[in-house]
Amino acid sequence: MLFTHMVERQDTDRLATVLKAAADPTRRSILTLLAQEGPLRITDIAARFDISLNSVSKHIKVLETAGLVTRRTEWREHLIEVQMGPLSLVDQWFNELRSIWALRLDALEAALKEDDND
Repeated sequence: MLFTHMVERQDTDRLATVLKAAADPTRRSILTLLAQEGPLRITDIAARFDISLNSVSKHIKVLETAGLVTRRTEWREHLIEVQMGPLSLVDQWFNELRSIWALRLDALEAALKEDDND
């Protein structure tokens, strides 16, 4: 696959982890909530969802593994904060896809112009 030649294997593994973490609607909602409101306690996040605290905690662990959130402890409180950095991998991937398609469209345009000239 062309993409695997364009980026290092480690980056493709990280991209896969980020995409898998963001694929779940609940995790995307958690990320949106944190982006809009800033760092929140796990209990405050859980209060916004109709699922158990344990389920929210598992979702947060997946997001932490992907690097999309970090956990900071202040006294007994665990604050969860969104991290936008890993999303740059998704941006990079989409930009590479756009470049590939731009090249293909340019080649198609050139071929069509050549046919018009014949």
